[in-house]
Amino acid sequence: MNELICPNCKKEFKVDEAGFADILKQVRDHQFEEEIQSRLALAEKDKESAIKLAEATIKNSLQEQLAKKDQELAELKAKKEIELSQKLSQKENELLQLKAKIDNTEVAKKLAVNEAVQKVQKERDNLENDLKTKELEKQNLANSLKQQFSSELQNKDVIIKYKDEEIARVKDMKLKLSTKMLGETLEQHCETEFNKLRSTAFQKAYFEKDNDSKSGSKGDFIYRETDEAGNEIVSIMFEMKNEGDETATKKKNEDFFKELDKDRNEKKCEYAVLVSLLETASEYYDSGIVDVSHKYSKMYVVRPQFFIPIITLLRNAAMNSIQYKAELALVRSQNIDITNFEEKMNNFKDGFARNYDLASRKFKDAIDGIDKTIKELEKTKAALVSSENNLRLANEKTEDLTIKKLTHNNPTMKSKFDDLNKQ
Repeated sequence: MNELICPNCKKEFKVDEAGFADILKQVRDHQFEEEIQSRLALAEKDKESAIKLAEATIKNSLQEQLAKKDQELAELKAKKEIELSQKLSQKENELLQLKAKIDNTEVAKKLAVNEAVQKVQKERDNLENDLKTKELEKQNLANSLKQQFSSELQNKDVIIKYKDEEIARVKDMKLKLSTKMLGETLEQHCETEFNKLRSTAFQKAYFEKDNDSKSGSKGDFIYRETDEAGNEIVSIMFEMKNEGDETATKKKNEDFFKELDKDRNEKKCEYAVLVSLLETASEYYDSGIVDVSHKYSKMYVVRPQFFIPIITLLRNAAMNSIQYKAELALVRSQNIDITNFEEKMNNFKDGFARNYDLASRKFKDAIDGIDKTIKELEKTKAALVSSENNLRLANEKTEDLTIKKLTHNNPTMKSKFDDLNKQ
């Protein structure tokens, strides 16, 4: 136990070792705390002094740097002011020049605008005048159309009634027409077409109705043409066939071929032509001039519009053979023995007929091509060229035929010509 005296009350008290140690610790801790506080206060003062010193040092350094930067900035500013002054002066000069140009441009622009405005105003005035004129014309036209429409509207019923009556009349006329009357109408049409050209193209031609019915039948028309010496150039037997739309029994073109061929032979015509309006829906007969020589010799079927062309075609082809016909007539008139002559003449006629047949077929192809589309024009051209070549060959054969060649190797004919030469 330890005895201790209280410093306040001066009393003595006893403390064991644990309590003494505790009191001692408290005393020591209090002293340590005071010492720490004292040292912390000194450290704080040293820190403040160091901070103030550092601040002063940094402030001096910054002031020196700031003074240096201010000097550099002043120099740079002076330099920039000089450059800026120079550029500003240059820009002011350019601005003055641009201003002068702008002033000139403005003057020109104002003049151009004034001219354009005057032009536009003039055009506007003209358009206004035209518009007023058009309005007046439109109004007049509208009034005229109204009057016309009103008049036509009033007459519409009358016109419709008249047309209905006319249609009924035509239908009634067709019903009353017989087949013979229709055929005679087609005959009159063909005769009229021929008479239109008789005085100019067929002055020396014979074209009359066939009135000879001794054999029991007759054609409709016979066409004959001779040269100045009386030699026949071409002869054609024509038959015209038509029928009404309401005819109960429809005929075909082939139904008349046999009778037509018989009439041709009996009347001694070279060609036979059927002018027909039968089989109106047939593309074959609507194509143009149709050659039916494969059924009956030298026979053709045409529509009425090809009536004149078929005469012209056959006559032109026959004109190429007129020379040999004249020479043949001369030889026959002198009673020359025609031994071997007829054979050569027949050969020539066969060759000519073959060339003519080829030409007529090509002509048909040409007519077919003309009636078809434009795409087939090249084919038509080729057919025409081929036809021309065949006609040229036939013409060359005709021109090459002479009495001398026909009497070659024929002593009888040669002696006859010698006698004639001596006389």
